Amino acid sequence: MKARESGSKQSTAAAQAGISVRSGRRIEQGQHPRQPGRRHDWRTRKDPLAEVWDSELVPMLERAPQLQAMTLFEHLQQRYPQRYSRSILRTLQRRVQQWRATAGPAKPVMFELVHRPGEMGLSDFTHFKQAPITIQSKPFAHLLYHYRLAYSGWQYVQVIQGGESFIALSEGLQNALSACGGAPQEHRTDSLSAAYRNLGGRRQSDLSDLYDRLCQHYRLKPTRNNRAQAHENGSIESPHGYFKNRLHQALLLRGSFDFESLSDYQQLIEQLIERLNQLCHHRFEQERPHLQALPTYRYADYEILSARVTTHSTICVRCITYTVPSRLIGQRVTVHLHHDRLGVFVGRHRVVTLSRVHVPADAPTRRARSVNYRHGVESLRVKPRAFLNCTWQQDLLPNDDYRQLWQQLKQQFERYLAARLMTEALYIAAKQDKEYAVAQFLSAQLQAGTLSLASLQQEFKASTPLPCPGLDVQQHPLTHYDQLLGYDTYSHDRQRDPQRPPQTSQAIPYEPSLAGP
Repeated sequence: MKARESGSKQSTAAAQAGISVRSGRRIEQGQHPRQPGRRHDWRTRKDPLAEVWDSELVPMLERAPQLQAMTLFEHLQQRYPQRYSRSILRTLQRRVQQWRATAGPAKPVMFELVHRPGEMGLSDFTHFKQAPITIQSKPFAHLLYHYRLAYSGWQYVQVIQGGESFIALSEGLQNALSACGGAPQEHRTDSLSAAYRNLGGRRQSDLSDLYDRLCQHYRLKPTRNNRAQAHENGSIESPHGYFKNRLHQALLLRGSFDFESLSDYQQLIEQLIERLNQLCHHRFEQERPHLQALPTYRYADYEILSARVTTHSTICVRCITYTVPSRLIGQRVTVHLHHDRLGVFVGRHRVVTLSRVHVPADAPTRRARSVNYRHGVESLRVKPRAFLNCTWQQDLLPNDDYRQLWQQLKQQFERYLAARLMTEALYIAAKQDKEYAVAQFLSAQLQAGTLSLASLQQEFKASTPLPCPGLDVQQHPLTHYDQLLGYDTYSHDRQRDPQRPPQTSQAIPYEPSLAGP
């Protein structure tokens, strides 16, 4: 109105006010704004689902609310051919969505929870499927143990070999508690078979004895979420995906999914976890005083087994055959079974540590073997013919390079001489720790056609030990022992017999015989 009063045209004033010319003219004439008309609640075309919606589709949705619109559309096409085209699919989708919002079943509600410091820690295992991890170009089957404090979000992740066993849970949990410096009041997991028997309803006896004692050792209250209800463990399930996404991005940035050793892979994970923990450092410092103090000693994170070493210098642990040093043949040994290794003890003394072998779940048999040529290399050297027909022949060869060399030796030499050369090479490689150097020498000599047993032994001839220096021992006078004891026998005897000569030691020319007449 001010623009019109100042002499502006109707179109100019309407543009300045942000309205149409018609509305500006109506306002200038004193007419009231138009009232909204009747709500549009009538159809402009025929309902294509009128014949089947109330009679067929709604009863199907009431019986199974999880039915999708695409499933109902395909059902209509099969029951009424050439009657319903794909043009009604969008209409059916809107109709199903509207029915669920107005008459469908109630949906589960996610309630926001408040966590108090030092109250709860959560554990879970997860698979890393975003990238194929390999160790020295070999597929590496593993799990990731993930621990997290509910209040601060402090995390710990460890690589686990094998399944979700109690041994893996015990080691991962204790390492996590040691890393954060304290234990919470409550430990939450899902229905892990490593912690629960899963008997169904009998909660009092559902807790396994080993897990119960572990929680008592750290004064933890064990709890778990309901079966198949992952959202009840959301404080650990959601960080699973976030961490694995960060790990995948770090591997892509690294440019390779292959690692030289397991420790390199674990080191990369620890670097990522350290960065994530820096984001919640302030809240973790608030939570740390509320954590319980850790006990003096760790709980056993291994299973104790017993085995007898056979004449083949092997032990059998969980259907897996392991070779051990031959000096243990006939001994009854104690085995500490970890998730990734075996500790072999004689009494209280650890004699050897072996890498644990895990059989894949899809393998046709549970049996396997782990053979180390170093454990029986002395006997192998003196029994080269045994190497020819040994059932472990391929396992005794340390790697693919030695297996290829063995094929070349069999082609260029007589079988016994080839076995003699290979067993001597394995003996030198074990005793001098020159596995790679021996393989390189064999390969070069085979190509040149100059390989012989004498050349092999001469090339890796052990250095001559330094001679032991001789000792010049002199017999001390016996009076020195009297002085050491604080009693001068000679002076005492001289007082009694002044004419007694001084006492001197004499060397015995030979040892007296103990066999007399």
